[in-house]
Amino acid sequence: MAEEKKAQASGVWPKVKPFANGGASGMLATCVIQPIDMIKVRIQLGQGSAATVAKNMLREEGFGAFYKGLSAGLLRQATYTTARLGSFKMLTNKAIAANDGKPLPLYQKALCGLTAGAIGACVGSPADLALIRMQADATLPAAQRRNYSNAFHALYRIVADEGVLALWKGAGPTVVRAMALNMGMLASYDQSVEFFKDSLGLGEVATVLGASTVSGFFASSCSLPFDYVKTQIQKMQPDAEGKYPYSGSLDCAMKTLKSGGPFKFYTGFPVYCVRIAPHVMMTWIFLNQIQKAEKKLGL
Repeated sequence: MAEEKKAQASGVWPKVKPFANGGASGMLATCVIQPIDMIKVRIQLGQGSAATVAKNMLREEGFGAFYKGLSAGLLRQATYTTARLGSFKMLTNKAIAANDGKPLPLYQKALCGLTAGAIGACVGSPADLALIRMQADATLPAAQRRNYSNAFHALYRIVADEGVLALWKGAGPTVVRAMALNMGMLASYDQSVEFFKDSLGLGEVATVLGASTVSGFFASSCSLPFDYVKTQIQKMQPDAEGKYPYSGSLDCAMKTLKSGGPFKFYTGFPVYCVRIAPHVMMTWIFLNQIQKAEKKLGL
């Protein structure tokens, strides 16, 4: 009986482990990156440069403002990254099995990344909406602030005030952004590892750091335009007549292009890149450490 239970457990854990490990590594990385992400959102909302935003936040709102929305950020990682990394591992394993155990070519890894990004974004969209609103709340006039106390309060209020489907407001650009980010991140990461390790002969630590930085840059470049549109859609408020400034993602993109040109989509790119690259790097580092710990424990 004991052996049967052990066999059942061992059969369940390998399937659950990629999801649990992915979520845990993403949440740990978020705890470190949250202040940078907060500054990035404020820049996109037109509050000035990174230095100006950081100085004003510290002076007017205190140090705790840099971690405003952390609960939503952790919830987002617990949903988005759990689903993204877990499904990516499952998809690549199935693809490798279908490929007779041979390593996957780059385009197949990119397709797995695109699919995993879409799955993760659909699952994590409600938490992402809560995060954006909590981060942007302090920038609104006092009468328009939502004053969410935490992520779960935000989700409750959104459902109560706007309906269940409002949890997926801006889900379209969120999904597209996640697909673009994962394609840029995974494709460039694999190529960079080969370059740093095989061509330059760097060690494991230098290879991971270098490849993660390159991966973060390309992930940022591919995803920031979609992230900008997503942020504008998720934080918009109706005017006195009840009309929203944008009818949808395409309308937002066209109006942004007309008013600010293509570079408007890259508002806050340095901070966004600095935020994405370390998060990618730390997610992989934390994931590696978690996997090592599991091996020591025999999990």
